[in-house]
Amino acid sequence: MPEAPKHPRFPVPFRFPRVKNARRLPLKTRVKKILARLDKGYPAAQCALTHESPVQLLVSTILSAQCTDERVNRVTKTLFRKYRSARDFALADPREMEQEIRPTGFFRNKTKSIIGAAKMLVEKFRGRVPRTMEELLELPGVARKTANVVLGTAYGIASGVVVDTHVDRLSHRLDLTKEKDPKRIEQDLMRIIPKDKWIVFSHQLIWHGRLVCQARKPRCADCALEDLCYSKDKTV
Repeated sequence: MPEAPKHPRFPVPFRFPRVKNARRLPLKTRVKKILARLDKGYPAAQCALTHESPVQLLVSTILSAQCTDERVNRVTKTLFRKYRSARDFALADPREMEQEIRPTGFFRNKTKSIIGAAKMLVEKFRGRVPRTMEELLELPGVARKTANVVLGTAYGIASGVVVDTHVDRLSHRLDLTKEKDPKRIEQDLMRIIPKDKWIVFSHQLIWHGRLVCQARKPRCADCALEDLCYSKDKTV
């Protein structure tokens, strides 16, 4: 079985020169400071989904919709012992798989997506996960978020910015976008984040959202970005 991903340490606030009136900073300047602090706080940030192949990553990402990565990893710990390749998933009994992935929620739709995607991988891509956005979007159950995760994590290809619930929430709190639609949020982020940072930026923001900038009560006193943030729901 693949090893669980190493979680970055809880980021103790680093002593940066404090920024006053962050709202008045040019966006480009503020983004540069945000990226520098994320690099300092999360130098080893990586995808939290446990996997050892692009196929497993694809399946895990499909399962992660409306589900925590921790729960997905608990499910795939057993699932990946039974299904090792695209062909294994393509030949799966739908009723059995529904019960195997039931804890992740929406298990019927996810089963259809996983088996459908696996069949297409076998029939059209020789069992391999493709390396282009266009081809990945042909697969059942795959939208830009899933494709970006697979391309960035499995292949190191910066095709865009992964916009999950954490990236969505933090992008608004940090005033990096005003958009509500994930596709438009991604476009805004791609315009202001250097392309060579697209992959790691997503991982860093996801970890920051989990550990510090939490949804219900952000831990602003522990946040290295606190002085660069002027969100209305700050707790300090």
